Amino acid sequence: MTDLDALYLSPHLDDAALSCGGAIARRAGRGERVLVLTVFAGDEPAEPPSPFAANLARWWSLAPGTVMRARRAEDRAACEVLGADVEHWTELEAPYRRDVDGRLPYTTLGSLFRTVDPADESRIAALGARFAALPAAREVIVPLGVGGHVDHQIVRRAATACWGADLAHYEEFPYAAWKRLAVWRATRPRRVWRAEVQALTAAEVATRCRAIARYRSQVGPMFGSEERMERRVRRYVQRVGGERLWRRRGTEG
Repeated sequence: MTDLDALYLSPHLDDAALSCGGAIARRAGRGERVLVLTVFAGDEPAEPPSPFAANLARWWSLAPGTVMRARRAEDRAACEVLGADVEHWTELEAPYRRDVDGRLPYTTLGSLFRTVDPADESRIAALGARFAALPAAREVIVPLGVGGHVDHQIVRRAATACWGADLAHYEEFPYAAWKRLAVWRATRPRRVWRAEVQALTAAEVATRCRAIARYRSQVGPMFGSEERMERRVRRYVQRVGGERLWRRRGTEG
């Protein structure tokens, strides 16, 4: 017997709701126990932030030292809208991490979208071990890695190390809409992958939008306004036919 019906792994404090909010709301609405676990949700370090981290705080209109606390509160509010349980781990987001020599591997926006730094390789194994200790779930849904953010790559690789190939992978919004051919690239070679589209009702799309709106620090920088966010969500849902998951061929759906 499983403890959870669905476990959604979210690298950051918004990824699962942004990408899977409709399906999460549906599951919760029919009485399933759904947990959204955010891996990189720890407080930013006490030392003065790097210029890049300071720029992020300004971009999000959050004071240094309050960034992650505010974002965790936003995530709890969003998951309450969706009806999901929430868990926040204390791993640091990439802009705050230092290696054993005190070096900051990720100091620019571009550096977040490249190969995972060697300093993070041991983190992947450690996260895989932590995942293995989680309550059993009937289904585990993890990021596909659309866009190539290093934190998304780390979570996916750690999840695969823990559970193997029998995972559902969600295509990350808005990366999937912003980056031309990003989903196509993430699912090469195509013979290895199969798509599974989950159609959404109008009410489920509306719930997803309400949840995303709770991320007040993120909506403006990402979309410009709440109204534009809603238009982009609805446009992408219409284009895809709902919310799309990807599975390795030969695994159970």
